[in-house]
Amino acid sequence: MRINLTNSWLLPVLSGIFIGTSYIPFPPWAAVFGFIPLWMFWEQQTRLKNVILGGILSTFVFTIIGFNWVTHLLHEYAQAPWFVAVLGMLLFALFAHLFVPLAGALWFVGRKHNFYTGWQSILAMALLTALSLWALPMLFKWNFGYSWYGAKIPVYHLAEYIGFSGLSMLTILANVPLYFAWQKRQDRKGRVILIRVVIVFLGLNAFGLSTKAWLPKPDASFNTLLVQANIGNAEKMAAEFGRGFYEQIINKYQQVTDKGLQEHVSVDIDFIMWSETAFPSLLNGEYQQTYYAQQLIQYINKRQVALLTGAYAKDPETGLITNSLFVLDKKGQVESRYYSKTILLAFGEYIPGEEQFPIFREWLPMVGHFGRGQGPTQLLSLEDYKIGAQICYESLYPDFSKALADLGAQFIVNVTNDSWYGTWQEPYQHMYMTLGRAVETRRPLVRVTNTGISTVVLASGEILQQSPMYQEWAGLYSVPYISQPKTTFYQRNFALMPSLLLGILLLLLLNGYRLSEK
Repeated sequence: MRINLTNSWLLPVLSGIFIGTSYIPFPPWAAVFGFIPLWMFWEQQTRLKNVILGGILSTFVFTIIGFNWVTHLLHEYAQAPWFVAVLGMLLFALFAHLFVPLAGALWFVGRKHNFYTGWQSILAMALLTALSLWALPMLFKWNFGYSWYGAKIPVYHLAEYIGFSGLSMLTILANVPLYFAWQKRQDRKGRVILIRVVIVFLGLNAFGLSTKAWLPKPDASFNTLLVQANIGNAEKMAAEFGRGFYEQIINKYQQVTDKGLQEHVSVDIDFIMWSETAFPSLLNGEYQQTYYAQQLIQYINKRQVALLTGAYAKDPETGLITNSLFVLDKKGQVESRYYSKTILLAFGEYIPGEEQFPIFREWLPMVGHFGRGQGPTQLLSLEDYKIGAQICYESLYPDFSKALADLGAQFIVNVTNDSWYGTWQEPYQHMYMTLGRAVETRRPLVRVTNTGISTVVLASGEILQQSPMYQEWAGLYSVPYISQPKTTFYQRNFALMPSLLLGILLLLLLNGYRLSEK
């Protein structure tokens, strides 16, 4: 039996498969044509309901493929049985990426009012999809640009100019000419379109390579020892809720650190880095006099190596505990300036809407209640270093890292705990999305995690040694950097791509409106 795909619900499914298998850890093999089957389906529809359902079907499929680590997260973090975790994953897949059905709905309304037809209709689909992806909030803010970096395809260097969000927009727009190449595949015109797309793609990759080749040379460097202690989730949670394991966690970090120091005894190490909440106790103000804080201070003083570590602090204004990053100098002195996490994890570190509706806290007492930091408003200092600090998935927000670079950060440090997600997808997705900030700002980024993947990325985008996952490990890195880094084109023109696409869309709609009024 032959299946007719012209007006089949298999088309949105096919798009979902294309898109899902083009996202990290897969190569972006179908990223530039993944939307074509869905758009073909949309073009055939006469009812808004079908357009929206087709978009939801596509996102459901690609979310199941590309983000199935949510199942592991629900089982590990929420302690949900596997059956419940699978149901949670299915629910997440329905609502996680609504930018596609939203774009479809907006496009359908415009077509209904005769604002565009023919090639302009397909262009409107692409513009609305790209802008919806950029504008719509997400729990895990991904885009199509990161996959080029994950596959080490040189076009990713365009992120210095348009960011990975801009590269994602170009990827979606590339579906437009290939849509017509497919429609005209029997004609010479279709082959010509395909050849032109290939030439442009090769040209962009050549430009990316030349961009990398002309980067300014670093004039300074530092040596850092990254420590991954591989603390189990049970111990982490017990310490977070004040139920012990402090001694075991601190001892383990010290043991792994000492092993790393002994292996590199001949190297002058500038600072050690521990991961998010590696020190499982308060470390600001008066709490530096507590037993565990004094133990840490004496440990660092004895080894005469500075330390950057995740720890907890107590906000003097709100009284809430904060997830923070501290600097200890070689003598063990805790610097008064520290950074507290600002972008908190919903239902992990706060309950959305609890300030307006306090009863939510009564209903969900098991959810963490953390205070927020002040955002990327100041840098951490250690000797002459100007350090931009971020914690966990704050790295997924380009404007956050841009603000650190605008403040003059010479390099960025990121501390993370990815122990809830397993080893299959999320650790790689989170890593490449974090390291992408180095390409956008052309500053090195040092990333240390509790269970992996810990690594360093240079301003060139080159990723150095990656730590093993779920193993105790300490790695030494020599990191070159520029002492007076310049701003990148992307920093100076942060909203260029969305503004450009929005302008094209408005011109398209205004022209369509003008023609429809005649």
